[in-house]
Amino acid sequence: MTDPDTVAETVTETTLDEAGDLVTVFVPARDESGFIGACLGSVRAQDHRNMQIVVVVDGGSRDNTAEQVAAMAAEDPRIELLRNDRGGIPVSLNMAVAAARGRWLVRVDAHSTVPADYVSTAVALLREGEWGGVGGRKDGRGVTPVGRAIAAALASPFGVGGSVYHHGTERQEVDHIPFGAYPTALVRELGGWDENLVANEDFEFDHRVRLAGHKLLFDPAMTISWHSRQTIRDLFLQYRRYGRGKVAVALLHPRSMRPRHLMVPAFVAYLAGALLVALRRPSAGAALVAPYAVAVAAASARTARDLAAGERKYVASAFLAMHLGWGIGFWQGVGDEAVARLRGGAR
Repeated sequence: MTDPDTVAETVTETTLDEAGDLVTVFVPARDESGFIGACLGSVRAQDHRNMQIVVVVDGGSRDNTAEQVAAMAAEDPRIELLRNDRGGIPVSLNMAVAAARGRWLVRVDAHSTVPADYVSTAVALLREGEWGGVGGRKDGRGVTPVGRAIAAALASPFGVGGSVYHHGTERQEVDHIPFGAYPTALVRELGGWDENLVANEDFEFDHRVRLAGHKLLFDPAMTISWHSRQTIRDLFLQYRRYGRGKVAVALLHPRSMRPRHLMVPAFVAYLAGALLVALRRPSAGAALVAPYAVAVAAASARTARDLAAGERKYVASAFLAMHLGWGIGFWQGVGDEAVARLRGGAR
């Protein structure tokens, strides 16, 4: 998180009257050469034409993402390319906020595409004045058999629990939105995103929005087609990163934790105990794990109904990768913090 006064000093001086209906769409990107073209193509096709499109390319990118963005910027003056030499998503987000000239900020993920009315729908909702932020449903997309199984698992409450934005079908107030849209003034007032976080910076920001007395809206009319992970290994690593980063957010905001956030870490601890039991008494260990195995089988059968035969077999592995990745990552985060404190202070 940056100092709000510092943000105010570095932004382009644009009054609300001057901003009018200008919307700043911002896209953080790193190694996105395979996706940035489709992403920006969907943004450029928005029916809300008055846009500033800020793309912040991480300096650690090893591909030609920046070159692709520069080529599109030469064709479309609405596109602006910034380079983040410090690295990290929160830094990129704050750089975009500092450069924003619009009254509204709409984040679009470089791995995604959005329909033509996405920005106009977000702005219409924000104009109601009731919401501090709005977001839509994040629909996973796979391009391989494994990827399509992963996308299906991501749309299952069994896989993602209370993350409404993965599977919700009704407009409702929530505690977190994906790739949110916010009033620019509010983001600056709150100091932007916390640059000390390596994951979960979006959840932490949304928590501060709510602490400041604002509400967040999930509206499934806003849909995000998001290119999900395409291998079980990558999915596991993604969720391990999420779980590991959750600990830092929990230490910053203990009251942000909900029972659902602790269910998976508790379950992983339970599985570890079952494994220890199984070393001495295999049948007893198997009995301890059996309820979860039955639940995975039942959820996999439900989730796989609309998948092709060659895709169904990967659904159970996707559920396992998500649950074990998040739980193991959480306990790794706890260990990281414990070691840091023993060495003389929390990070």
